[in-house]
Amino acid sequence: MKNVFLTIFLLFQLGLTFAQNETGIKGTVLDSKSQKPLATVVVSIQNTTLMQLTSTDGKFTFENVVEGEYLILFHSQGFKDALIPVTIISSQLLDLGTIIMEEDQIAEVQTSMIRLFDTDLGDDNSGSETTSGLLQSSKDAFQQAAAFNWGQARFRIRGLDSENATTMINGVAMNKLYDGRPQWGNWGGLNDATRNQEFSIGTAPSDYTFGGILGTQEINTRASIYRTGTRITVSGTNTNYSWRTMGTYASGMGSSGWAFVVSAGKRLAQEGYFEGTTYDGNSLFMSVEKKLNENHSLNFTGFYTPNTRGKNSPNTAEVTQLTSEKYNSYWGFQEGKQRNARTKTIEEPILMLNHFFKINDHTNWNTSVMYQFGKIGNSNIDYQSVNSPDPAYFRKLPSYYTSLYAQDQGEFSGAFTPDFENAEKSRIQFLANPQVDWNAMYRANQNPVLDANGNISGYEAAQSHYVLYEDRTDDKTWTIYSTFNTQLNENLIMNAGGSFSNLKSHNYQKLLDLLGGTYFEDIDGFYNGNQAQSDLNNPDRQVLVGDAYGYNYNYAANKLDAFSQFKFSYDKVDFYLAQSFSSSIYQREGLYKNGIYETLSFGKSEKVQFENFGFKGGFVSKLSGKQSLTFNAAHLTKAPTIRNSFPNSRLNNSIVDGLQSENINSLDASYLFRSPKLKTRITAYYTTIKDATKTSFFYAEGIFDNGAGYTNTNAFVSQTLTHLDKKNIGAEFSLEYQWSATIKTSLSAAYGKYTYDCNPNLSVNNDAVATIENTNPSFDFGKALLKNYKQAGMPQQAYALGIEYRDPKYWWIGTNINYLAETYIDVSPISRTNSFYTNPASGFTFPEATEQRAAELLQQEKFDPVMLLNCTGGKSWRIRGKYLGLFVSVNNVLDTKYKTGGYEQARNANFRQLDQDVSSGTPSFGNKYFYGYGRTYFVNLSFNL
Repeated sequence: MKNVFLTIFLLFQLGLTFAQNETGIKGTVLDSKSQKPLATVVVSIQNTTLMQLTSTDGKFTFENVVEGEYLILFHSQGFKDALIPVTIISSQLLDLGTIIMEEDQIAEVQTSMIRLFDTDLGDDNSGSETTSGLLQSSKDAFQQAAAFNWGQARFRIRGLDSENATTMINGVAMNKLYDGRPQWGNWGGLNDATRNQEFSIGTAPSDYTFGGILGTQEINTRASIYRTGTRITVSGTNTNYSWRTMGTYASGMGSSGWAFVVSAGKRLAQEGYFEGTTYDGNSLFMSVEKKLNENHSLNFTGFYTPNTRGKNSPNTAEVTQLTSEKYNSYWGFQEGKQRNARTKTIEEPILMLNHFFKINDHTNWNTSVMYQFGKIGNSNIDYQSVNSPDPAYFRKLPSYYTSLYAQDQGEFSGAFTPDFENAEKSRIQFLANPQVDWNAMYRANQNPVLDANGNISGYEAAQSHYVLYEDRTDDKTWTIYSTFNTQLNENLIMNAGGSFSNLKSHNYQKLLDLLGGTYFEDIDGFYNGNQAQSDLNNPDRQVLVGDAYGYNYNYAANKLDAFSQFKFSYDKVDFYLAQSFSSSIYQREGLYKNGIYETLSFGKSEKVQFENFGFKGGFVSKLSGKQSLTFNAAHLTKAPTIRNSFPNSRLNNSIVDGLQSENINSLDASYLFRSPKLKTRITAYYTTIKDATKTSFFYAEGIFDNGAGYTNTNAFVSQTLTHLDKKNIGAEFSLEYQWSATIKTSLSAAYGKYTYDCNPNLSVNNDAVATIENTNPSFDFGKALLKNYKQAGMPQQAYALGIEYRDPKYWWIGTNINYLAETYIDVSPISRTNSFYTNPASGFTFPEATEQRAAELLQQEKFDPVMLLNCTGGKSWRIRGKYLGLFVSVNNVLDTKYKTGGYEQARNANFRQLDQDVSSGTPSFGNKYFYGYGRTYFVNLSFNL
């Protein structure tokens, strides 16, 4: 017995000796509100290879750490990062005790605010140009400013739009094959359900994909990773919707191996910030996970977010002066209710099945299958043999009369002959009827019924001259994605993956409303005979509600993607190498035999095929525990999108001449400093995109004007730029300083120079001269002199200064002031070609055309810089163990009026037309502008149960 006790005593002492010799750190992470342990918090020792996740009881332990001074970073989605300095002493296991993490309510509500700015300015079926939605999960002060403060002015990180980033849900890329952009509306209103995100900026490595040059966003909807509990949110705002309610419940992983999450929401507005902009959005989400065993789990995710919103019109300066920045020409009253003629409807449910396979502690293999189907529709008014229903149509405005010139006198311009009397009548008439007249259109579609005395006793339905239709896209997309991640040794991690996507897209014009009439003729009123027919296989059709007409075709596309990546991690340096391969195949199939293109419209086109490669690499040099240098470089080729491959897809199977892949190069370098009080980043970047193709589809006002204003002279035309080069150079600066436990300041700056770097080729499709012999009536305008013109539609400089106070009693207030400058109009390429100087009537150069005057006329308009003041505040309460949070923000406190974008109208395509229009002082075809929000508010009340 004595020997037994002696043995136990010696073993105990030996254990103490080993314990005393351990060198490391440990602790427990808790939620500041509930005081409950937080699992899966990322704990990392900065600028080392050491990183781990907290256990289910919130604990972490690092062993065998080299003695020295370190910064320990604690990161978890939905919480403020915690950065703690520590000193590791040899043979001691430092116990940090309890680390408290605060819920980051401001960042969470910013996710909702960011969504307010993600509106689509286009009339097509593409996604939004803004990139602010990509940044909602970022903690970097600069990226938060870019999304939250500058997003309302349509700022783009590094001057790049969203097709240069990859947005993923459970590893599946959500960028549309049609235009390369994500459709944010597919998961709109699901803020709680999409809160688990990872984001890599630029070409930095991602575990899920090779990515684009702007970055990668991964949204994870695996049911077991959501915080357990119920959350109810009620919000009010005066932006694109008026109020929103949302509820989410997460069960957590149960003892039976099941976990599920459900979320539902509603957004509604009778009228948003701009006149006539209605909004109606619903959101449903479900995620269910079954843990089969310790190595396998299956997860099903489904969400459906049908939403409809009324668009707002771009307006000329003349229209804005007559009305206001909120004016919208797309709506009018019908029986006392507002009705918008141009609405966008998105109904595209998404279903996903994920298999998570944990092969061992160092290796995972995950597979996803996604099916998306549904529709996107953009409505508009079609009309035949009647006046334009647009209240702001150029012939209805005073400038039409005050910019009149007499007919040319031979080679010389006619005299200036303004008609001020009719201009004043036009002004009075416009102000009396500034909106769409729905009742007048109904009357035009009906014939009067006369009684025995010859008096009108009523109306009866007749042939419709006005109808409401939508440009419709019905997509069906299958995607399978698989990724393999393994840690080969303590210094090397390999990521490899691949995906295959198949798209079947039906595109057509659908009749929605006959507006009181009986039928509508499926013809093009500008043409005669066979050329007027939309479908020679079914000529002279009388179409009814629900019928397809005008154009009707399918797209078929397949895309294969594969990538591999190797990440090396050492004490002083990390570096990575990655490569990618993709294969894309597109084909159009015409379902109508169009009368203009009898031999080129019906049936299948040739297949368009591209194979592309990408290479990137970078390193992080760990200068110290607080400082690091990073460098990233990438070279890749990228297939043109479906949109840019078929220049006249609505009517025929033609393919862009000389179509080729883009060549993209990207370089960036950053210096980072991070301490408990000061966080700063300085980044410089250089990006080139070469040999791009850009096909623009737009309604050109009066391009086929017959002088009387009858029939639809607003023609849908296509313009294609090829061999287009862009160059984006700039720098980013981010700084946060924690003056005390309660006061923090931030400073962010973006300085960019985004230009066109060449003179691309320009061609315009001219359907009017198409014949059976001439099946490709594409007019080559030669070079468009765009080199050194600025890329449009975004501020190229932005600065933000903010201060925030957080009280220990869980209330806070903050303010930031923002300066945005160097925003430019989108220029008309056709006005920058040699044909601009040529008189189409004679073929000679206009005698009055001088280089000085041309330079004045073609000077790219730069918008005035804008200063925006924003304020935020909030408070949270604990009531009987539950939590109530209030967030309030007021953006653009000073109610500043400013332009966010715009474009030159393409009507005046030669020197004389433009010179006369501008010289009149009241141009009839002036630039059209979009305006930003004035003073807006957002109030969010959340309940955590």
